[in-house]
Amino acid sequence: MGRGGRGPRAGRPVEDQARLTAWRALLAVHRDDAYANLILPHLIREAGLTGRDAAFATELTYGTLRHRGSLDAIIERAAGREIMRIDPPSRDALRLGAYQLLHTRVPAHAAVASTVDLVRSVAPGATGFANAVLRRIGEKDLDTWLELVAPSEGEDPVGHLAVAYNHPEWIVRAFRDALGGDLEETRRALIADNERPEVHLCARPGLVDPADLADAVGGTPSAFSPYGVYLTEGAPGDLPQIQDGRAHVQDEGSQLVALALVDAPLDGSDEHWLDLCAGPGGKAGLLAALAAQRGAHVTAVEVAEQRANMVANAVRGLPATVLCEDGREIGPDGHFDRVLVDAPCSGLGSLRRRPESRWRKQPSDLPPMTKLQRELLAAALRAVRPGGLVAYVTCSPHLVETQMSVRETLRRSDFSAELIDARPMLPAGMPGLGEGPTVQLWPHRHGTDAMFLAIIRRAQ
Repeated sequence: MGRGGRGPRAGRPVEDQARLTAWRALLAVHRDDAYANLILPHLIREAGLTGRDAAFATELTYGTLRHRGSLDAIIERAAGREIMRIDPPSRDALRLGAYQLLHTRVPAHAAVASTVDLVRSVAPGATGFANAVLRRIGEKDLDTWLELVAPSEGEDPVGHLAVAYNHPEWIVRAFRDALGGDLEETRRALIADNERPEVHLCARPGLVDPADLADAVGGTPSAFSPYGVYLTEGAPGDLPQIQDGRAHVQDEGSQLVALALVDAPLDGSDEHWLDLCAGPGGKAGLLAALAAQRGAHVTAVEVAEQRANMVANAVRGLPATVLCEDGREIGPDGHFDRVLVDAPCSGLGSLRRRPESRWRKQPSDLPPMTKLQRELLAAALRAVRPGGLVAYVTCSPHLVETQMSVRETLRRSDFSAELIDARPMLPAGMPGLGEGPTVQLWPHRHGTDAMFLAIIRRAQ
């Protein structure tokens, strides 16, 4: 095998290909730092899984990754040893078994027997150990286990939320701070991160009508974006509207922040738009489609060659130029009317789509990230003309990456600029937009990724 992990190495073959595929995906994620959304489709095709088997392998993989924190705590208690002292092949098999016991309708005997069979094939020396651990886990339901392994809610509310809702403590604190210290709303935000997200499509303006797209793909129009469609099932890459460029996959929140920039009132010329961090191309594709309708042209900048190629594919046939260069060095100064800075960030706003990311990110990742964000925003303020608009966007609610990055950049800027209220640029009646002038979207409030938006006008 390749990156998917080791196959059965001893004992009888595993007949349950769905569970074996999920185990291979987990092993690749934890051992090789693979991304589940990339490795799992490959493994499903390799195993020949379709229909219910493919769906079951997907549910097991993503469910186990989302709930890894509490699963590990429960396995440690049942095994009487630290989770990292369990050999990786059997450790990931135990996670799969515990997830089935505590979070699915799989009968307990089937969850235990299938996991023991898996361990017998991939780590035969641990068969008896796995059987004993899983039987202990199956003796209690999830709520009972959480009472045993989670810190007291009264004495350590952040620690309790971290274990009960499967997020590292530093991320729980970041969410709490961004939500004004409201622990109950923090709990709702964590719960939303653990729910399976819908796929969101963007019907490109002028190329396909959103209602027609929804009808064609069996989806529903989105709640807020005029171009959004919710896809409840099916593989979006197989849709002809995706393949021929009339639509693309894009979270509704990502659509909304791009639309806010182009819908914000602007005096004077409105022909030159800049997407400063354009990869992989979702926002650039939407901006370019709108530019085609409004007589504008998009310059899309991406520093990584592979991602720049993705952007070029996303804007093919539209009024856009793709530059493979560092956005911090873009010129000429004062040339652009509207500038989007979709800054590289921690990605804490999209943890529901990449559940393994929450266990990989560290607070130490933030300082170099925020330095880059501030440099890119400073470059955007140089690039925009006097009176022009800059939208600063991150897919993170962390205050260091959002409010603090904007505030500090404006304080140090060589140009006079002011925040304008972003809330009127979003759909009328959209709830939970706060007091302004910036906007923070949330999965539990809006059903979108946790996108942050600040709109800045450079002074005349």
